Amino acid sequence: MKLVVRPLQEADLAAAHQIFGESFARFLGLADPRDFLRDRSLIPTRWRADPQAPLGAFVGEELIGSCVVTRWGSFGFIGPVSVRPDFWDKGVAKRLVAAAVAFLEGAGIRQAGLFTFAGSPKHIALYQKFGFWPQCLTPVMTKPVVGARGADAPARFSTLPPAERARCLAQCAEITDRIFSGLAVTTEIGAIADQRLGDTLLIHDERGLAGFACCHVGPGSEAGSGTTFVKFAAVRPGEGAPEVFARVLDACDAIAAEAGCGELVAGINTARHAAYRQMIEQGFRILMSGVAMLRPNEPAFNRPDCFVIDDLR
Repeated sequence: MKLVVRPLQEADLAAAHQIFGESFARFLGLADPRDFLRDRSLIPTRWRADPQAPLGAFVGEELIGSCVVTRWGSFGFIGPVSVRPDFWDKGVAKRLVAAAVAFLEGAGIRQAGLFTFAGSPKHIALYQKFGFWPQCLTPVMTKPVVGARGADAPARFSTLPPAERARCLAQCAEITDRIFSGLAVTTEIGAIADQRLGDTLLIHDERGLAGFACCHVGPGSEAGSGTTFVKFAAVRPGEGAPEVFARVLDACDAIAAEAGCGELVAGINTARHAAYRQMIEQGFRILMSGVAMLRPNEPAFNRPDCFVIDDLR
């Protein structure tokens, strides 16, 4: 089997999406791949955000697997890694992960991470071969949407004029840089706006931008019908962070209610203990759990002082 790993092209996206659904449905024991994917879109939306990053494994011209790479400034993560079931246990995933690590190294990423199944020795062993080491659990959490609680509606990135958008992106990058040097999710914010996947909510206080949340909403996004998914959120570190984090969670609930969603989904690493407990106190419950693996074996922004939402899926 002559295997070639190269960047995905637009023409490959439909096949990559199908393989993603088939492989995860098989691993999770689902009879129909549609039960896993529903009407969510992950690989195509991430490819449009950064076309150089998603990688495909090919035998001849036939796509048999893919690995998405995401760059958030100085931090990057890999996944999902998906291989067509008839090519499992043939070294395809290993080749994809090796190529993804090389891509991140070439991009100057300071630290890399991923989310994998905490109960799968096979997956953990694969990633350990490339220097990713398991740390704390990352629960993906869910809560029913309850609607606005009387707070003022948050500002939205989508409503800002172009000049204000540039200033807002810089302010968001200032917050994330204080959390982890060089961390920036400006491409994530831009992708949500450009592809109309949802919106980025902006929380202000007397000192300016205090926090923000990048939300995918409904079908065609990473959320799917009836769901709002908080892909990333961050609060300015220091005094008052818990209060701002509560406002961020309320804002996410409000945008979900406005969109007619019944479920709010958000993942958080348990090393961010105060933020994790605060989510539980505001009604979130664990939907599923994975484990964060990082390379090198350092915490990055999985620390008790960080009020950050993400799950690296």
